[in-house]
Order: sequence, then C-alpha cells, then structure tokens
Amino acid sequence: MNTRRSFLFEAARLSAAAATGATFSASAAAVEKSTPFSLGVASGSPLPHSVILWTRILPDPLNAASVSPIALTVRWEVAQDEAFRKVVAQGSAVASPELAHSVHVDANGLKPERWYWYRFMLGDAISPVGRTRTAPAGDALPSMLKLVVASCQHWEFGHYAAHRHIAAAAPDLVAFLGDYIYEWGPYQLRHPQRAIRSDESFTLAQYRARYAQYKSDPDLQSAHHAAPWIVTWDDHEVANDYAGDIDERLSKDFAARRAAAYQAFYEHMPLRLPPPQAGRFGSMRMYQRHDWGRLARFHVLDNRQYRSQLPCSKPGRGGSNVVLARACAELRDPSRTMLGTGQEAWLAQGLVSSRAHWNILAQQTPMAQSSGVPIQSPADGRFWTDGWDGYPVARKRLLDTLVNSGARNPLVLAGDVHTFYASELRRDFSRPASKSNPVVAAELCGTSITSSSRPQGRTQENVERNPHMLYGRSDRRGYMLVEVTPQSARARFMGLDDVRDARSGQTRLATFAVDGGASRVRRAG
Repeated sequence: MNTRRSFLFEAARLSAAAATGATFSASAAAVEKSTPFSLGVASGSPLPHSVILWTRILPDPLNAASVSPIALTVRWEVAQDEAFRKVVAQGSAVASPELAHSVHVDANGLKPERWYWYRFMLGDAISPVGRTRTAPAGDALPSMLKLVVASCQHWEFGHYAAHRHIAAAAPDLVAFLGDYIYEWGPYQLRHPQRAIRSDESFTLAQYRARYAQYKSDPDLQSAHHAAPWIVTWDDHEVANDYAGDIDERLSKDFAARRAAAYQAFYEHMPLRLPPPQAGRFGSMRMYQRHDWGRLARFHVLDNRQYRSQLPCSKPGRGGSNVVLARACAELRDPSRTMLGTGQEAWLAQGLVSSRAHWNILAQQTPMAQSSGVPIQSPADGRFWTDGWDGYPVARKRLLDTLVNSGARNPLVLAGDVHTFYASELRRDFSRPASKSNPVVAAELCGTSITSSSRPQGRTQENVERNPHMLYGRSDRRGYMLVEVTPQSARARFMGLDDVRDARSGQTRLATFAVDGGASRVRRAG
C-alpha cells in the first residue's frame, strides 16, 4: 500500500473514531451539519462493470432518533483517483426511514478489473472515502486474487485489531462467512474487558442498534473501506443455533424475530439483492454466485435458512447437542437437508456450468468430519449437531455433487468454530484416502476475529482423532489471507498476538497450499 493510500485509510479510520454521537435534533438540516456517516461506507458484490456501494445515515450510532424519520437524498461519486479529480460515475439515492436510512447504490458503467474510490454526500457532509474494485471480465484470467476470509466478531470478546491488519493487507476482496454480529451484549461503543450476557436482540429496532454498535468500530470500518466484500450469514445474526424457522427456545414467534434480523442484515450489508417487499424479509434469498473472471467462481451458500431441524436436540429444546452417531437415527435420515433442495440444485447447476480454474464454496461451518471419539466404521463417532456433522447424508450428497459436476479444483472455505483448520474432504471419513475413496476437495477454515474458542490442547487431540485434519489452532484470533492463482491457492493463517489489545500485532501461524488438479492440502511454511 502506498503512502498516500495509507494516509487516506488512516484518515478515514480516525474520522470514524472521532464521531462523538451527541444528541441531534430531528431535522434534515441538523443531520447535514453533524456527522451523518458515523457508520462509515462499504462496497460489495462486484461485477465486471458495477459494484454495490453502501452507507447508512445515522449521526449517533446508538440513537436511532438522531436522524429525522423522513426520506433523505444522498449523493454519491465514484472516481478513478483517490482525490476525485476523475469522477466516472455519480448520482443520488434515497435513504428512507423504512430501511433505517440505509443506501444501496448499484454503481455501473465501470471498467473491469479496476480500482475505484467512492464517497457519499449529504448536504455539506462528506463520508469517508472507500476503495473498491470491479471483477475481471468474464473471459479474463487474472494472475492472482488476494482474498481475505474472516468470520465471527463478537463485540464482547476483544478488539477489532484483525480488521486493522486486513485493511493494511490491501486485499482484492474480503469474504465474510457469518456471525457479523452477535445477538447479545450491552449496547456500548467500547469493547469491554469481559463479556456481559445481557440485552439480547429480538426486535427490528434492537437488531438495527446492534449493527450500528458493531459498525461504529473504526477498525471494522477501515476493512470495509479497503476493498469490496462478499458476505453471508450464520446463526448469530439472528439467534444461536437456529435451524430454519426453529430456535433453541422453540419460540412460537421466532418467524417474526428472524424476519426482523434478516431485514437488519440487509439494511447494513453491501448486498446485490433487490429489497424485499414490506413484510417479506422473512424469506430473503442469500445464496449467490460471484465470478472472478476465469480464475475463480464463488458459490456463496446459506446453510441456515433452509436447513432441517437439528437432530436429536435435548428434550423440550431446539438447538445443538453432542450425540453418539449410533444413538441418533436422525443423522441417517436421507430427507434431511442443510441447504434445502432449491439451493442444492442451484449449486449443482453452478458447478456444472463453471469454467473457472477454482470453484470456491464460501460457506459457514466446517465440512470436515470432527468426531469426539476414535472412529472405526461409518456408524461410529460423537458429533456436535449444529455443523455439517449433524447433516452427514446432506454432506455426502454435496460431495457427490462436487465429483459428478466435473468442476475444477473445488475449495471449501469455512468459519463458525473459531479455529484454524486445514483439512481434506472425502465421502467416507472412516476410511483413508485411496482410489476408491479419493480426496474430493480441500477445506480451509479460519478462526474468529474476536470470538472465544476452546483450549489448544483439546483442538490438538481433535486433529489426532481425525486424520483428514492436517492442522488445528484454536488459541488465536485472526483471519486467513489466501492468494489464488491459476496454479495454486496458498493460505496464510494470521493470528493476533492479543485480541484484548486494540494495537495488537499479528503473527503468521502457518501456511498451507492446494495445487491445481490435486485437491490435497500441503504445508507450505
């Protein structure tokens, strides 16, 4: 990153940090004179000729009444240079109170595989400057894609130093795989020294406040300002371990809660989705496909909204459990699904039609089997049911689809479990890899940005019990930095020195590579 760019990113970060959030009068003029862009800006869902630009008008992150409940007209600009001497696209958009004064702009007419800078304006107020880029043309073969993979950023469990390092890495693209927010914790603008279980979010207003809390963080803003994002959700954007329309409490009104959470997610993400009609946010299609020229096709999955109820839950409860495979017949039920039949068919079609060198499944939770006891046969094992281990028949169906599609170089990305893993996926995890049981795909799982995990000793024992896992590291927070070329995908596991330190440094913990045509994972440093 050059000095000028570093200066702009740091200026944007400090500008966000300086937003005081004082009480403002409920008039458009007052909004214009205050700091209406306290949540920063973001971009995402890049195409060869367009990218989605996002912001939300809110002077005080924790006071929704700091902006008037009227529609506001926001102007936007996209330029070839960071000083905005060469503006190439501009326009205006309406920030409506029905969508929390959020703005989603599809900035089009851009050139493929180019960096651009963008900003918003409301009256005399100018937002921080964000940097974004378009995807390569459909027939282009880029020499490299620098990709950051991140997930799980509970406000309560540390600072967002990882995002500061993500911005400094200047990636081409960020893939965020879920748990952007967590549903509980005090509504405060400082990361606490210890977690406090309070103030769970249930309503649209509460979820909106939760996103505003998280997006007020200057380091998170700097990561959004550095590159476009592609995003999906996991459970904590709504509630822990929910499955479809069922939550842990078996609440009768969970559908309304889920719809509120889905609407707040839409309002705060740079998504290339038409806004659902009022009252229709409860069924918002999130799975998407993104092509990076002929280098990579991203199949971004939703494994929450359509999944079958979790198997063998505790009596009177929904949510996950830890079960012995032999004692849970539901694990073997072929009708159970993780993705839903519609998404399964969509994925199969996208794999069959792909011309990409790499087919990257960007999804939430590890596919690699993770048994808590040694396994001698497919009927053995002790499994946590919220992950793919709770849906083994659906997992095998997906792995069969990968093989039968003929898609080149499948690579699975995962998060959720707050642990770095490098694993090899095969259809029968109880047998070693062989000609009759080949490695189907490589899987790279990233740790969390902040969220806590189990002791490293337990993770090492887990790796030793599951020989298809080559590496596991649960005692560090951070992200993955993946360099994808036509020949290989090379992932660096980047770990923070101290998640409780806002100025924490980072360490490269391990590097793994997957060679094109091999699907095997090898240690590369």
